[in-house]
Amino acid sequence: MSNNRGTVRAILLAATAALAIAAPASADTLREALAEAYQTNPVLTGAREGQKVVNEAVPIAKANGRPDVSTSATYTELFPRSDGTNFTPDRTLNGRADVTVPLYLGGAVKNAVRAAENRVEAGIAGLRATESAIFSAVVGAYMDVIRDEAIVELNRAQVGVLQVNLEATRDRFEIGDLTRTDVAQSEARLALATSSMEAARANLIRSKEIYIQLVGKAPENLEAPPPLPNLPESPDAAVSVALENNPDLIASKELREAARFDRKGAEASRLPQVAGFGSGSYSNNFGSIDSGTLAPFDKTSTSAQVGVRATLPLYQGGQPAAQIRQAQARMGQAIEQEIAAEREAIAQTRAAYASWKASQDVIAASERAVSANELSLEGTRAENSVGNRTILDILNAEQELLNSKVQLVTARRNAYVAGFSLLAAMGRAEARDLGLEGGPLYDPVAEYDAVKGSWFDWSSQPDPTAKATRTVDTQAQKAEIEPLPKY
Repeated sequence: MSNNRGTVRAILLAATAALAIAAPASADTLREALAEAYQTNPVLTGAREGQKVVNEAVPIAKANGRPDVSTSATYTELFPRSDGTNFTPDRTLNGRADVTVPLYLGGAVKNAVRAAENRVEAGIAGLRATESAIFSAVVGAYMDVIRDEAIVELNRAQVGVLQVNLEATRDRFEIGDLTRTDVAQSEARLALATSSMEAARANLIRSKEIYIQLVGKAPENLEAPPPLPNLPESPDAAVSVALENNPDLIASKELREAARFDRKGAEASRLPQVAGFGSGSYSNNFGSIDSGTLAPFDKTSTSAQVGVRATLPLYQGGQPAAQIRQAQARMGQAIEQEIAAEREAIAQTRAAYASWKASQDVIAASERAVSANELSLEGTRAENSVGNRTILDILNAEQELLNSKVQLVTARRNAYVAGFSLLAAMGRAEARDLGLEGGPLYDPVAEYDAVKGSWFDWSSQPDPTAKATRTVDTQAQKAEIEPLPKY
């Protein structure tokens, strides 16, 4: 696994220029876009904060097995005052301290801690899945912008060609070489091409806005992405890797283990519990007791006690049995969900592999189609010059060439996205695999290690601040093209 990741880093590093440690001003390469999203995407930064919530379940579970210490103090002032005929004090101060030390809780604490630890592992795997999903979305948005920019340019060029065709057709109509029908056909094709161009521009704007949503910055001069490394040779090889590394599957396994410990912990509610205890008390009447014939006197008293308390539940209305059955049902649910996650991982991996392979074939076929349509257009124009082809034939040939070029651009986009989705399904499309630069990688294990042994009640940390960047100040995107000639 480490060799694979090393290869990924080596290829990606060779494919793009070295980046500065500081975040770039704009995301011009795919690696820069991924690094920017890794640091500032709110879905990902929010998932990291959510993982901190899961981490705290471990010290919370451990706290139930630690000593409990409490103190109390009560000051009492009596009204009306004592009439001097009894020994009732006018004021008192009472203090008390209690210590309870759990000695045996039927395994409740031990199993709760283990279940919480498994949920931490599941959360870390879930964080990997979120990271992979965000990266897949960024790759898709990046490739969408490149595709849509190419399609806008192809349509713009098509409009320019059809404008020239229309002018030539009108000139030939003026000298009687063509009919009004030929002119109408050219005008119709130009109008349709213009509408297609406007639709392509709208699609480009949409892709740019989605890119901003994911990356946090507007796309500028996006470069071609580097080739994807370590793609499997067969769907079976891909599935084999996915079954070991797919983060969703790993998370489901950890949750199943957590449910198993919950099931064991549920037994504790009907088992004996043993705890040591100690307490001390203090009382002072501040000389406020008047016995009548005797002078007022102070009464101060202290006491202390220690012992061991054992509790044996005999009957709790059926609650323990219900809790055990509930835990068993949750364990059964977790087992089924693990199988469902395994099915999904297999299906996603095989489907992504099929899409990737099919896209490769579509690219090859589209390249042949472009080449053939270029020859066809050239021949049609030559034959039209000698009267063997009509204007409509030329228009059709030009449209077929445009369609094949658009299909080629789309196929290249689909192939790259499918390949990255395949890596994601295999668990190889995360920051640790891609060798991202732009700052240190987030370490969820270090975050967990910092709190797992926490025991002090008064430890604290600063309130969180936003790590994600806002896009409210970004400009509305445009799909600028060269001015079109009037017709």
